[in-house]
Amino acid sequence: MLNASIIMSSIAQILLVLFIYLKGRRNLTNILFALIGAASLSWALMSYLSIVLLQSPNIITVVRLIFVSVVAQNTFFYMFARVFPDSKWKHSVRGLSVYLVFSLVVAAAVMSPFVLTAVSADSGAPTTVAGPGMLLFVSHATYSIIVAFRRLIRKYRAASGKSRNQLFILLIASILVWAIVPITNFAVTPIFKTTFFVTISPFYTLAFASIIAYAIVSQKLFDIRAAVARSVGYVLVVATMVGVYVAGLFGIINVFFGGADRETLRQILSILLVMPLAISFQYVRVFFDRITSRLFYRESYNFQDVLDKIGDVVATKTDLDKVLGGTRDVLSSALKPSFIEFALMRNDTPHFVTGHSLTPGLADLRGHLIEQRRELVIAEDLNTQNPLWKPFHEARVALSLRLRTRKEVIGYILIGYKKDGEAYSSQDKHLLTIAAGELAIAVQNAQHFEEIQAFNQTLQQKVDEATRKLRASNEKLRKLDETKDEFVSMASHQLRTPLTSVKGYLSMVLEGDGGELNATQRKMLTQSFASSQRMVYLISDLLNLSRLNTGKFVIVAGPVDLRDVVAAEIDQLRATAEAREINLTYERPEIFPTLQLDETKIHQVVMNFMDNAIYYTPPGGKVSITLHETAHAIEFRVKDSGIGVPRQVQNHLFSKFYRADNARRMRPDGTGLGLFMAKKIVVAQGGAILFESEENKGSVFGFRFPKAGHTVDISDIPAATPETAS
Repeated sequence: MLNASIIMSSIAQILLVLFIYLKGRRNLTNILFALIGAASLSWALMSYLSIVLLQSPNIITVVRLIFVSVVAQNTFFYMFARVFPDSKWKHSVRGLSVYLVFSLVVAAAVMSPFVLTAVSADSGAPTTVAGPGMLLFVSHATYSIIVAFRRLIRKYRAASGKSRNQLFILLIASILVWAIVPITNFAVTPIFKTTFFVTISPFYTLAFASIIAYAIVSQKLFDIRAAVARSVGYVLVVATMVGVYVAGLFGIINVFFGGADRETLRQILSILLVMPLAISFQYVRVFFDRITSRLFYRESYNFQDVLDKIGDVVATKTDLDKVLGGTRDVLSSALKPSFIEFALMRNDTPHFVTGHSLTPGLADLRGHLIEQRRELVIAEDLNTQNPLWKPFHEARVALSLRLRTRKEVIGYILIGYKKDGEAYSSQDKHLLTIAAGELAIAVQNAQHFEEIQAFNQTLQQKVDEATRKLRASNEKLRKLDETKDEFVSMASHQLRTPLTSVKGYLSMVLEGDGGELNATQRKMLTQSFASSQRMVYLISDLLNLSRLNTGKFVIVAGPVDLRDVVAAEIDQLRATAEAREINLTYERPEIFPTLQLDETKIHQVVMNFMDNAIYYTPPGGKVSITLHETAHAIEFRVKDSGIGVPRQVQNHLFSKFYRADNARRMRPDGTGLGLFMAKKIVVAQGGAILFESEENKGSVFGFRFPKAGHTVDISDIPAATPETAS
């Protein structure tokens, strides 16, 4: 019977520690409480084992673990005393580090003969034989306990209200434990040679953990009803899983294998039962969570339901009184408060908005509300020095929430204590915080609604005036744009004629019509010819851009042999490629279909792709041009080993005037029109652009045209006659 009680008390302490920790995993108070509970339980269980294993050769290890548990318990209690009840660490990191190192050294020393030399069992209870290091253990325990108690006493003297009561509870519990344990375990047990007090050590730790838990609960770090509900749920889960396991294990053995080797079967079935139990654990836990929630929260509200109702009110009502009244009705139905009042800001002063008499004391509270600095103020958490403490208690206000938008505080919600006397749970506070955020926006919208209506006519007049001005400005911009297009078109035409002459004469000189040229002259003239060619393409791009803007961009399609187009452009760029030490290759296909395309414009596209490939490929690189025919389409590709296009800017590449940063650095004289116009030309003729690139590894540019609608049967083209030839 005693063993069963010890097991139950240990399980109860484990559950208590576990649930408090799970309800505040980021709260320093809860974390340290869990560590104290774990250390205390370890001490209690090791003490119990020291009696059970008294004659065992491992008794020395068990006793040493008792001392390690005491070191851990003292260490965590020392830290707990510094953070309780406000969960704030007010100690230097360096000081804490030194103390923790000291604790680790003591814990390590305790596990060696330096502190505990031997354990004697002559008296019926374990009697330790201290080593020379026992003074180290005693020093650590004395320092930890004295400093912890001194810190708690100082906090108790300085605290007031609820914090003072919490500290008083913790002090009483700590004094009792640190008095009873030494007296019973280190005085009564050796004198009277009884192991009873050591055996019931788990009951000490359960009592200590329960009192500390009560102190934490009174601080409202979590909802006690939720903790109880969850505890019951977990107990039911564990009981169910154990019951199924035991029933399954022994039931199957007894029913089906009565005469077999039961030990072997038990081992096999244990393994087989563990897997389905582990898989079903989560579903069983959810099932019991639902049952316990219904049991413990029968009168509670549906959280999402209430939020939905408030959302309906604030979304459908524009009148301020209806917004506030509807919200009050929803919250009153869910929370059952003694009252809910709203105070809205007017001229930097809160004024109550109510359709009935105010609760006594609320009118006097109005001037103090602007001193509220937090979104949610809980009256029970205020100390007597807080200026809000007296007016809140006189007006019986339990909670106060600020109605705050992003820019300003527009009012307050004041809520009285619950009619049934229960405290507001964490769920209640969470609900009110969300509701206050939605209500603040709704109130602000309602306040501005009349202003919006009043200014509606004036606003419409201003909009009409602005629209008129905008139309006039747009008309001016349109005319300026037309003038610009006309200028670009005229300038391009005027430049193209002399530039064609320059290019022609340069070509004649390079071909030897003006006499022999030395190497330097040929190099200079070649560069001049290439520059004039780029100027021709630039002027062509500008003319096409102007035609696009004016709607005069026309595709004049005719039979085109792409092989000849590519070969012609390669001949013009061959010298440039050789000058830049670029290996330019082109495998002309023997058979290729004739296409219906605009030859002049497709020349421009092919030249643009090849010219870019040559100029953006470093010396020694390679540019390969291919024409490929598939069953349904023809493809033209220019592949280079150049600088490539960064992935993050590839989606901008075919935009007007856009150039990547690495392209600007390598070729500052570009315009960003070539690829833009190339895409326009290809798409306008029913094709698609091909593009692949990887930075610093090269690019592939090209186009694809479907055969359907683009291929031309050569036999259908009439032969040239003298009349047509002329």
